Amino acid sequence: MCRRQVRVIGRKAMTLRELAEALGAELLGTEGGEKVLGVAGLDKAAPGHVVYVEDARRLAEAEVGQAAAVIAPAELPPGRKPMLRVANPRLAFARALSLLHPQVQPHPGVHPTAQIGADVQLGEDVAVGPYSVVGDGTKIGQGTHLHALVSVGRGVEVGESCVLFPNVTLYDRVSLGSRVIVHAGTAIGSPGFGYAWDGEQHVPIPHVGTVVVEDGVEIGANVTIDRGTTGPTVVGKGTKIDNLVQVAHNVKIGRNCILAGQVGVSGSVILGDGVVLAGQVGVADHVTMGKGSAAAAGADVVRDVPEGTVVLGRPARPLRSQLRIDAAAARLPDLLRELRKLRKRVSALEQSASDEGEDSG
Repeated sequence: MCRRQVRVIGRKAMTLRELAEALGAELLGTEGGEKVLGVAGLDKAAPGHVVYVEDARRLAEAEVGQAAAVIAPAELPPGRKPMLRVANPRLAFARALSLLHPQVQPHPGVHPTAQIGADVQLGEDVAVGPYSVVGDGTKIGQGTHLHALVSVGRGVEVGESCVLFPNVTLYDRVSLGSRVIVHAGTAIGSPGFGYAWDGEQHVPIPHVGTVVVEDGVEIGANVTIDRGTTGPTVVGKGTKIDNLVQVAHNVKIGRNCILAGQVGVSGSVILGDGVVLAGQVGVADHVTMGKGSAAAAGADVVRDVPEGTVVLGRPARPLRSQLRIDAAAARLPDLLRELRKLRKRVSALEQSASDEGEDSG
């Protein structure tokens, strides 16, 4: 139980040649001896910075700035600045950020104020931060970091190289795979929202299942993932969940899904691999969304969505159907004016016919 020190991970500077080799990039316009100090956006770049662009228009903007070099798509011709050409500039940008911008991480060890329960297994290089609590019978894998004020329940399993940021709560018997990142304020394993009416009051339904989070998942801040009623709630390998998302009991989320901010997923929903839910999407209980399907921002998904289908709207409909509805809705004011004109004409014709009948009589 030792006091921990803080260490800095990463490199503060490297040459353009070294950066190109690390990114697998083709280096043009220089021998590569220049020092690179960091990565920046086009509007914030200073000498020593690298920027990234995705097209020729952005390249022109980059070349009038102070950046030392440009990460660019492989198909762009050489410009006036040194260029690192890659197949996927956005991915190279992300990797350059990781290489050039240090992260502060604690040295292994348990802070003196942390509370560790009985029969806890801590792997090598585990760090447990100030005032964190680890419950009885919990296993924490090698290289995992618990920041300050993390609460880990009893019988929890946390894999290797995970990071739990401050105020994360893992309820009893929750399971996290390896390389899982959970951001501040998130609660995993709270009871699901289920009640039975006895004629006078709502009686809570006990939730005795658990939550299983597979390898490589990242969960944003202030997310809530409820445990299953009897079986597990599952978050599949490689899935990324944004801030302020609610995942209800017995949900099954596939691999490599994306859930953007303020999404709400109701109980017993099944999301296939690669499903994308944009901001503020709501998915009704027991709905299944097939592999590779997606819901646009604000959609209310109330029925099953076939594989590969994009839906939007309230209620959510396939993309083409909803676009036709939106186009028709935009014409409604004009159509109403036309309808009023037609009603007046019909009324006039009816009156004229009535007057002619009276005259002939």
